[in-house]
Amino acid sequence: MTIQQDDTVLLQLYDIVAEAGTTKFAEALTVLLNAAMRAERSAFLKAQPYERSEERTGHANGYKPKTLKTRMAEVTVAIPQVRDSKTPFYPSSLEKGSRSERALKAALAEMYIQGVSTRRVTAIVEQMCGTQVSSTTVSRATVALDQLFEAWRTRPLGAYRYLFLDARYEKIRHAGQVISAAVLVAVGVSEKEGKREVLGVSVSLSEHEVHWRTFMKGLKKRGLHGVGLIISDAHEGLKRAKDAVFGPLPWQRCQTHLQRNAQKYVPRRDLREQVASDIRAIFNAPNRDEADRLLSLFIEKYTELAPKLSGWAETALPEGLSVFAFPEKHRRRLRTTNVVERLNQSIKQRTRVARIFPNEASCLRLVTAVVMEISEEWLTSKVYLNLERGSN
Repeated sequence: MTIQQDDTVLLQLYDIVAEAGTTKFAEALTVLLNAAMRAERSAFLKAQPYERSEERTGHANGYKPKTLKTRMAEVTVAIPQVRDSKTPFYPSSLEKGSRSERALKAALAEMYIQGVSTRRVTAIVEQMCGTQVSSTTVSRATVALDQLFEAWRTRPLGAYRYLFLDARYEKIRHAGQVISAAVLVAVGVSEKEGKREVLGVSVSLSEHEVHWRTFMKGLKKRGLHGVGLIISDAHEGLKRAKDAVFGPLPWQRCQTHLQRNAQKYVPRRDLREQVASDIRAIFNAPNRDEADRLLSLFIEKYTELAPKLSGWAETALPEGLSVFAFPEKHRRRLRTTNVVERLNQSIKQRTRVARIFPNEASCLRLVTAVVMEISEEWLTSKVYLNLERGSN
């Protein structure tokens, strides 16, 4: 039997996210679960509500509320009840308890990965719920999801004190070839609450500087303001795009990446640990004056031992010292891009299943789904940085 999903459910999901963004993500999950359970009951009874059918195996008997604990929040769903049936009914999508969220997310993740394959999505839903859905329904659901994700990616922004930027790459088929597409991610620390939030994500095959510039302009167009420091690695095209969009805004180059980059210029293996230790001493200095003094000694020390390292350090290491101009209590979190690096690791855990995406849209769909969920968790968790005036 083919279940015909009600378009009003998809519209209701769209309205929730478009109006409230991630603040009502739990409400959207409730709507989705309720719709799935109603559809499963109809399949179990072999009849739609109020439908006369000789194949009917029982009758609908209202709903029973049940509260489920999820990572987003507690949600209360309406479990459909059945009477006059020879076999008991319980929605398989709930799996009799708290495992429901994992089952649902696993199925949806597979759907995102196979974004252009309605046949595969249909098979997954049939395996999870024991029912079938039409390819037309799957295609319509994919379009609705894309609308939801687009509304989230273009939602209005506000004031964010700190802005973290990073990029990673995914394999995408394009014109008969497999090409690396850049996945750009922006994370902000809100001025109002000091919490982390994923501000935007973008996937593109375009040239690096063009992609970065378009991405940053999009953030500003959506209302991003109040940024006092940008933290990132020296990605190709990022610095030029940053200067073009944000002007002379302070920039902190990731100290972890600087440590790794330095090793490329160390001529002998036995010098590597000493070089790493000397750079750590610069980064861990109590103030900028001391950091500059240690940097001068570093450059002088390696002028003869490792001239390429010395030349590189003279221009590169100062880019990792901007953090000294900011409150001491903030520096530990601002000196690296660790916050967005961990986010990228979560993205990779999902995307490595796909390996090669059929197009940019499929990749963007999965990445958006992952970062939306993580951003929601961040917004409901504790403060990331105390931004109260006078804190240092």
